[in-house]
Amino acid sequence: MSTQVLSLEGKVAVITGGTSGIGRALSLGLAEAGADVVATARRQQQVDETANEIEARGRGTLRLASDVCDRPSLEYLLAATLESFGKVDILINCAGKIKRTPTLTMPEEEWTDILDTNLTGTLRACQVFGKHLLQRGYGRIINIASLNSFVALSEVAAYAASKAAVVSLTRSLAVEWSKKGVTVNAIAPGVFRTDLNATLLDSTSRGQELLLRTPMGRFGKTEELIGAAIFLASDGSSFVTGQTLVVDGGFLASGVNQ
Repeated sequence: MSTQVLSLEGKVAVITGGTSGIGRALSLGLAEAGADVVATARRQQQVDETANEIEARGRGTLRLASDVCDRPSLEYLLAATLESFGKVDILINCAGKIKRTPTLTMPEEEWTDILDTNLTGTLRACQVFGKHLLQRGYGRIINIASLNSFVALSEVAAYAASKAAVVSLTRSLAVEWSKKGVTVNAIAPGVFRTDLNATLLDSTSRGQELLLRTPMGRFGKTEELIGAAIFLASDGSSFVTGQTLVVDGGFLASGVNQ
């Protein structure tokens, strides 16, 4: 197989939640792999900052904020991307939220809010962009799952339920859409240090336990997810669909580490 099949030259990618943490790393990584990348999220300032970095890599982009909980904003995002680039090839769904709350006393509103963002937000983006991809007969959709798709972490039941459902949704869409040229896969990151979780990972017993459970003995770097995303976004994965690629330093493989 030629390495050319992993090139994203000439491809157009849209990444929701693409301006911070894992999403930002993937936005810049796909740009470096040759794609024009529209990195979108709710905060315009972060959209602008990420767009500047994409353009610094010589790629095209747009400065459009959107919200996966607001279908019209996604429809506008699609229309604007088509107007500027003429197509979308790749959709990566990174937008998400998590809150730690004892399940017994979790307000129903909190449960609904997390599922609306992580699960239904993924569905909305898949529906809005999927229509275009199916009409073209080509597309690569990558959803972001989690270790929590497979194992429970204490007091994040809503997040875990949403991410388990993202894996199930990924399979369902793969079954429905793959004959029409659209593959649907997911990446399940292990424990990656970001600006949002650095204090938790470095300064709490929960962070120490997560580190102990990771056989590599360290947390992931967000750029270590880029290779998986490039593979699933490229023609190198043309017969791969309905799969969840776990990138976790061995976390799910481990029983006793010492």
